[in-house]
This record gives sequence, C-alpha cells and structure tokens, in this order.
Amino acid sequence: MATKTSKQGKKATRGKKTQNLTLPVSEEVEPVNMESLGHPEIYPLVLTTKTQEIFNCRVEEDVTDEQPYKLINKETIFEDFKNRGAISDFYPVKKIIQEYPGDELLLVYDKDFKYGLNFYLIGTEEGKENYLNPPEVPEEQEEHKEHISEEVYVYKPPVSKPWVSLGSEKEIEEESVKEYTKQIKYMISRKRSKFGAPTKFSDQNASNVKDAYVECTAYPDKNFTLKQLEKDVSMQVVPQIKDTSTQTRWTYPKNATTQYYPREFSEEEKETLKQSKPLVDFLNNVSVIALQQNEITNTFIDDWKCLAEEEGTFGDKTDTHLKEYQSFTDLHSPTEKMITCISWHPTIYGLIAVSVAERLSFEERVHFSGKLLLQPSLILFWSFSDPIHPQLMLESPDDIFCFQFCPSDPNIIAGGCINGQIILWDITAHADRIENIKSGGSRSKKATLKPMFILEPESNKEAMYIRHCAVSSIENGHKKVITDIHWLSDTFEVNRLGSVFENRSGICCQLVTCSADCTICFWDIRPQKTSTPQPTEKKKEESIEIPFDVPSTFLHLDLSWKPLSKVRLSKGETSLDHCPTKVSLNEDHLLYKTQDKALAQSKAAKAGEMNPYHNLEGGMANHLKPIEDFCTKFFVGTEEGEVMYTDWKMERDPETGRLTTKKPVNLYTVHDGAVHTVQRSPFYNDIILTIGGWNVAIWKESVMTGPLLQSCCAPKRYTSGHWSLTRPGVFYIGREDGYVDIWDLLEKTHEPTLSQNICITMITYIKPWTFSSKQQFIAIADYYGTLHILEIPWTLSHPSTNEISSVNYYFEREVKHLEYVEQRRSIREQEKKEMELEKEKKKVKTYEKSKEQMEAELKIDYDSYLELEKTVLINLGLVKVAEKTSFIDSM
Repeated sequence: MATKTSKQGKKATRGKKTQNLTLPVSEEVEPVNMESLGHPEIYPLVLTTKTQEIFNCRVEEDVTDEQPYKLINKETIFEDFKNRGAISDFYPVKKIIQEYPGDELLLVYDKDFKYGLNFYLIGTEEGKENYLNPPEVPEEQEEHKEHISEEVYVYKPPVSKPWVSLGSEKEIEEESVKEYTKQIKYMISRKRSKFGAPTKFSDQNASNVKDAYVECTAYPDKNFTLKQLEKDVSMQVVPQIKDTSTQTRWTYPKNATTQYYPREFSEEEKETLKQSKPLVDFLNNVSVIALQQNEITNTFIDDWKCLAEEEGTFGDKTDTHLKEYQSFTDLHSPTEKMITCISWHPTIYGLIAVSVAERLSFEERVHFSGKLLLQPSLILFWSFSDPIHPQLMLESPDDIFCFQFCPSDPNIIAGGCINGQIILWDITAHADRIENIKSGGSRSKKATLKPMFILEPESNKEAMYIRHCAVSSIENGHKKVITDIHWLSDTFEVNRLGSVFENRSGICCQLVTCSADCTICFWDIRPQKTSTPQPTEKKKEESIEIPFDVPSTFLHLDLSWKPLSKVRLSKGETSLDHCPTKVSLNEDHLLYKTQDKALAQSKAAKAGEMNPYHNLEGGMANHLKPIEDFCTKFFVGTEEGEVMYTDWKMERDPETGRLTTKKPVNLYTVHDGAVHTVQRSPFYNDIILTIGGWNVAIWKESVMTGPLLQSCCAPKRYTSGHWSLTRPGVFYIGREDGYVDIWDLLEKTHEPTLSQNICITMITYIKPWTFSSKQQFIAIADYYGTLHILEIPWTLSHPSTNEISSVNYYFEREVKHLEYVEQRRSIREQEKKEMELEKEKKKVKTYEKSKEQMEAELKIDYDSYLELEKTVLINLGLVKVAEKTSFIDSM
C-alpha cells in the first residue's frame, strides 16, 4: 500500500529509499525571531500558494488589509508535518509550535515585508493578546503628540559675515603646479605656393618602396621614468559622480546540482504515528485509490535513472578531463629524439606504432650527417602489456616523418623519409609474435575471433629489428622531406594522367605523398610492364644477395620505384611553387571505417590465409573500367599557411602538348603559419578541418567563399590536431606549450571548451582511437619523445541523441550566413559604384556653376579696383573731385 507520506518522501529524495522523512530533533534548524528589532515573539515565514490554500490564508482573499491575521489550529499544523514533512513551510518553527501553550496560533500577513517575509508567526500568548487587543495610549502621550505636530518650522535666513583668512591661500599656492623647465618650441614651414593645395592619398606596398614603412615602437625610457612614492593632494569641493551603463552583462548557463538529505522520524515519533487515529482513518480512506494507482503506474521507479542516458561506462559522466592511462619512452636510445607520427594498429588491441627522429635543425643535421648515418632510424611498436621494451623496431635509411598501415593488410606499412624516399615494410613473418588470437570458454560456440596483444615481459625483452623490403629511387622521387602519406582506397585506382578507374586488384595498391619540394606524387606498388627480359635476370641475381630475414614481397620495387604521376603546385604568375605540407583526398573518410573491428578482422584473416601482396601481377591483366563522376579535387595545406582546393587530373597544354597540372580552383590565405592538419570529418564527407599557425578553420567542400568557422589567434601556436572519432562536433588541438585545446561546437564555437596541460614541451602529434563503446583512448606525442596514452571521458566520447543532426544544422546555418555576407558585399559594391557616379555628376555641375560665378566675381573685383584707384588718386591730389565723372568715363 503506497501512502501519501511515502510518495512525498520519494519525491523529495529522488529515488532514495527511506523509512521516514524527517530529520532527528538534534538536526533541526533553530527558528529565527526578530529579537534584534525588539520583537522576540515574532518569527517570519514564507508561505507558498499551496500552503495558503491548505490553511485558508490566501493573500487578498482570506487575509486582507482590513483583517491581516488568521488563527490556525495547532493540530492542523501537526497534520501538515505528517503529510509533507520537511517540505512544510512551518517546519522552521516546528520547535516553537510544539512548545506553544495554547491551541491556536496567530499568523499575520506582512504586506509591506516589515520583517523580510510575506508572513510572520507570533510565538507567545502575550504577543497574540497584544496584537489582537492593543493597549490604550494614555491621554498625556496623545496631547504630547498633538503638541509636536502643531509646531511649525520657521526659516531663518543666513547672515553674511566678513571673510577671515586662515592661511588656506598659501597652501593652495604651494600645491599649485608651476612650470620650471623651458618648453621646447617647433616651427614648421612650407612654401607659400603649397598652401591650400589638394592632398591625394594612395595605397602602396611597403616592401616595394624603399624606406616606406618605418615602425616606431614605444619603449620606456629609464632616464624619464620616476616612481612616485608619496603625493599630497588637496581639494575643496568635488561634484558627485555616478557611473551608469545601459548594456547588460552576458551570462551563460552553468551546471548546478542540489542534493537532498533524508529526514527520519525518531522512535518516539514512530510510535506516536502508529497510534494516531487520523493516520489510520486516512489510510482506510485512500487505500483503494492507492492500489488502483499502483496497478496503473510504477510508483517505485527511480526518477534519476529515467532522466539519465545509458549507463555502464568507465568513469564519471560529469568528468570532462582526459585521464592519464599510460606513457612510453625509449630509454635505450642514446640520442635525444622526438616523435613525428603515430598510428594505432587496426586490429590488435593495445598496440601502437610511433616514428622517431632526431631533434636537430637543418644546419645541425648537415653538420652531424656523418654521425647520423651510424645510428638507426626506427619505427617503434609499443604495447600496453610492456611499457618499457618496444615489441618491434622497423629500420629505415633515414628518419621517418610520416607512415601509415595498409587498410587491406595491416602487416604492410608505408613510410616517408626526410630524404624524400618511400619505405615499405612487410611484417607478416612476425605476425605470430605480436598476435595471440583467443576465444573464451563460454563463447566457444560462436565463430568470432578477437585479436589480443598479450605478451609476457620476460619473453619480450629483446626487441626484433626488421629491415625494410623496398625503398624508392632517390633520383626519381621526392627531393625533400615527405610531409604526408596516404593509401588510396581499394575501390579505385589512378593512372598516369590522373583519370580514375575501378581497382583491378581489389586491394590498396596505390599511395599518394606530398613533399616540401612542391610536388604531390602518386605511387603504385604493382610491377610495371617491361619489354626487355634483362630486368628478370637482374632480379634473380639480386634475389640471391637478399638477406634471409628480408621478405621478397616488394623486391621488384627496391631502388627502382618511381612515382606513377607528379602534380606540381605552381603559383602561375611567378617561378615559385606552393610547398604542400598536408593533403586530404575525397575518399579519406573511407579509411576511418577501418575502425570497424569485424571488417578489419575479416581483412586480416583473409590476408593471413592467402596474402594478395605476394601475387600483385595477378590483377594487372584485368581490364580497366573508368569511374564516371568521380571527384578528383582535393584539399592541400601549404607551408605559407594557404589552403588550396585543386585537381590532381592532368591537362594538355594546347601550345606544347605537354601534360600540365590544372590551376587551383580556390586559394585561401587563412592561417598565419604552416598548415600541419588537413583532415576530413569522420561523419561528414564534405567537412574539412585545417589547423596551422595560431588559428583553426573548418571548410565545406562545396562552399567557395571562405571557411565556415575561423577562430581567433590562440595564446600559443598550434602544432597538431585531430577530429573526434565518436562525436561529430568535437576535435582536439595540441599547442607548443604542452596544452591540448578541446573544442565542442555544441557548447562553444568561438573558443575551446576545455584546455588541459599534458606535458611541459611541444605536442607533436595527436591520434585518438576507439577500442569499444566503453573505452576510448587518445595518443599524444611530445617533442621530448614521450608517448602519452590518455583515456577519453564519457562526455567527450559519447554523443548526444541528435548531435549529428545538430552539428549538421550548424554547418548549414553557417553556409547560409556566408551566402548572405556575399550578397551584402555585392550589394555594397554596387551601391559604392552608384555613389561614385553621383559624386562625379555633382563635380561636373559644380564646375559649370563655378565658371559663371568666377566671371561675376572677377567683374566685382575689377569694379572695386577702379573705386580704390580713384580714391588713391584723389587723396594724392592728382585728380580733382570735379574730374571724377570724366575719369570714370575714360576708364
């Protein structure tokens, strides 16, 4: 049976199960009276509308100005305590009510809030009698009051008195400011002919004109900097000043929580309630209704669990900070190295690969080039099970600045060197060392396989050094450091002209790289057709000299690998070229789908059963089928902070007939530093994130007017960034001071939602990864070579119900805003042209009118000159007054 008391208790405690709902007497709050104002018997109260209806003391209905009080039975208040407990408005004065000797208490309506609240309770019988029957005022006091009221104030005008000096004029004279130094005077002159000449202002490039730009920066001069320790200030009368403003302060919502503590009845109160006749009568009356309600709805449901979303996550939902999970540092390296690239293994849990490079500038690298050749350049494989020893080490001829696992087979790895070469590794022979596929005993009936990276530290102290199996040609490849590398999707392939066809092999066989030599190259790992049989003989000879531990998967590419096609980013009007740093193809979003564990495991299983990369010539005989309506345009970030939208498809020059690169579709100068992140959103194929310098920009591929979002300058330079893999409105940005800025577009779009310190040096790379719906990590690398693994909290990993549509709506709204701004710009330009035309017309009219006015003014000046000449001649006596008329006629 659900009683009213239990229901009220559940509502107050929000799902906490308690037996009774009042606090012990020792925890009750002491009632507050008006003893400070001389009325210790008065206790202010706040009565809500519900309470006024229960006790029939409604404002302006039951209590008015004529009768502002109400007598309330003491038993009625106790009944309210039983029903509502701590929610009752009379609970603050419960102690006073229990100790009150009478049966009825006096409740007074405080309309003017004399005591601070809308009602007050009189807690003594004497106070109640004094209020209901006020004592009579003696006649003497009434006469005294009347006598005071009859007095009239008489105005007495002030009498002027002679001023007497007390020495204040001397103090004022001493405190007055006097000039003791001689002022410097400047005299500026110019030619009389230049007075009133029109001035014409024009724009010019400061770099083209010598001494055209002079910067005069302010600096403090110690010779004229005085520190005032003490100052005497004298004043007589100052006006009152009041600062007011009409603008309101911007406020934003904040999270707030309120916690309720349950109140429990004492043992004596419980026994009293059990023997209470009103309670028994109440239960007998409402028992039938309560049983019917229990059948309809569940009265014991937990409201807090209904309000929250799906539970069962790691950590607290209110936690928004990244938590340190693990860190890796190569303690065996004799030199200081930094991490240049990070890549999680697509199928093995807890396995991550990082590439390291020497922390040297270009001049230092040239100076120590001899020593660097003796030290191996590595890609390290770290495991969660052993944070000290790397599991594998991939050797390369030079430092690796970017690498990526093949989406078709994770055992194939491609990397780009600082010297412009591309390296290929095949770790298929070591797959058993790093994989341990197990199936649980209870899940043995299912055919699902879960790859796990479980290695004992004792058996893994000696790391495996794996040599590369193919390296590109130095003469025909890139000439400078490779800054980015991507595998093309297994759904298409590109020929030498940049045309797109269906993939014949069904696996990822092509790469795209960009380098600081201003070129973007497409590579194919399949053997090219040859007409002479000489290379086969050379291959047989070379195959004998290959070490036994190097696989022959890509033997046909070693030292002879050439790019399939080259795209040169020329500026056109000059001989200079754009220097690309990062690229983002239209099909990059498909590679994010490799996080699907079932798909990745099936690909890995197929690759393990029959590796297609050992027979790359099998798919070369298939006929090429062109793909129509394929977008060959892509985004490029440059070293100068530019974002380009260009096309990799070649076109023939009509004059020379040579294949040339198309001009960029659009070129934007948004970033104030080198662009180091150009990445498509995992949720929207046409949304691109670019980070460079001190700001961030978000683009939409179909919008050519500019970025949808461009942030202001950050306090420190940005060095890396990455989209969130589970929340479409979240992305992470690393800074040079070791902080990570976390942006959430649903909460803020003008600044980061959270900034968290990770390390004390520059962050070089960020790479998040999703292991399960309950566990997500983010790998952050720093300049000192430490790899930090952090756990992403629930708020940053689990999207809200409509987050994808909400973020998409935000992007669409920004597109409409850009269109509106472009329309207003064109309208303003048209209005400006019309205004200039009107000004030109006014100038012509003014010129025509001034010509007529000038002739009239000249005539008036000439007449005044004749009058002056006549006056001078008369004064000199040369002309008499009588000859005036004849003189004028002669003139």
